[in-house]
Order: sequence, then structure tokens, then C-alpha cells
Amino acid sequence: MNIALILSGGTGSRAGTDIPKQYIRVAGRAILTYSIGVLSAHRDIDGIHIVAAASWREAITAWLADCDRAKKFRGFSEPGANRQLSIYNGLLDIKACADDADRVLIHDAARPLLTAETVSACLAAADGHEGVIPVLPMKDTVYGSTDGKTINALLDRTEIFAGQAPEVFRLGAYLDANRRLLPDRILEINGSTEPAVMAGMDMVMIPGDERNFKITTGGDLERFRRLVEERKEGGDESMGIA
Repeated sequence: MNIALILSGGTGSRAGTDIPKQYIRVAGRAILTYSIGVLSAHRDIDGIHIVAAASWREAITAWLADCDRAKKFRGFSEPGANRQLSIYNGLLDIKACADDADRVLIHDAARPLLTAETVSACLAAADGHEGVIPVLPMKDTVYGSTDGKTINALLDRTEIFAGQAPEVFRLGAYLDANRRLLPDRILEINGSTEPAVMAGMDMVMIPGDERNFKITTGGDLERFRRLVEERKEGGDESMGIA
């Protein structure tokens, strides 16, 4: 069984908006609903769980009528003090109705350009492994600095990759990996795959999708708006916006 866990508990302050960026409407739809629509329509996704603040759950539930056509939504989880604690809360709720051998696919609500092809690639690569992460190679020269002012190391960019989402994990092993970091070390985690690597889980990388960017800044938001408008004008139905 494959359960999608969508992280929608962030405040989105860097985007400079009045509400969390994942709830901003673009082409008449909240950004969150774009990825929900893809996951709901995917034949290999059995359920969808959403981490979201209580104040937004009524609105999300109303949106699900249009974006969750396959009725795969299973419930909400409480946001944590940081992203990884939000994931941990979601894992606990999912585990209540799933087995250790099941897989959890973790995705950011602020990555609306998720495709069915990416979901399929992640799930296929997970066969025989404990986890999968899509990555992008570094195109620029990369330097190391401990103080943000001076260069301390010259890094080989061929050995450095930028992690994306969705990430797929074997539920039982990943839940244990996060549990080992409680109560304090989990607050230092920045990426979903970090606990898995720290626990020695069998993780593999697959090629990511440059179009599947995360909306973090106001510039990212405007970039997404332009892409949506271009696809609408071209009659592209891949995002359900034609």
C-alpha cells in the first residue's frame, strides 16, 4: 500500500504573502490542490494524508470535492514545531491504519508541478529498497564556507545533488529512524531524507524534474503563475487547468 503524506503546515513567510503560500489561489485553485489532484488520480496511490493547521481544514475539505476525485483522502495531522516533526506526526497517524512494509510518499504542498510520471518513477525505484529521493545535479561551481563570508573548501559538484520531492520511504523503517531522533535532534533536521541516511536505511537516488520546483519566494510564486497562464493559453490539460 502506498500512502501520500502532503505537508501543508508551513507559514510561507518568505513568499511575502498574507496567507500561507500553499493556500493562495492561482487560476482559481489553491496551490495545494494541484498536487492533491495528481496524487488522487494516480492508480498506485492508495490514500492521501495531509498535515495542516486546524484553521485551514474546513477550507481544504471543501477543495477536496474538486481535486480529490478518487476520494483517497484519509485524514489530517497536526503540524509540528518544525517540518520533520510534522512528518513524524503524519507517520504516526498513517501507521494506525498501515503496516510497516507499506510505503509513504512525502510531498510538499508548495510543489504544485508534481507529475504522475515523477510519482511512478519514485514508486518503481522503491522496489527492493527502503527509500527513494529524486535529485538534481549541481550546475554551478560549489564552494564550502563555515561563516558565509570566506571559502573554506572546494567541493566537487559531480558528487553533490539537490534533493527534491516526493520522497518515498518504507513506513516502519522510516518511522523508527525518526523516533530515534526524539526529542531534540529531530529539531535540527532540514530534509526528509536526513533521518533515513542517519539511520543507515537503503536509499537510492533517481533523476528529479527541474519543473517540480518549490514555491518559496515571491519570485517563485510569480513563476508558477506564468506557467499556469501559459499552459491555459496552450490548452494543456496536464494540470487540470485548461
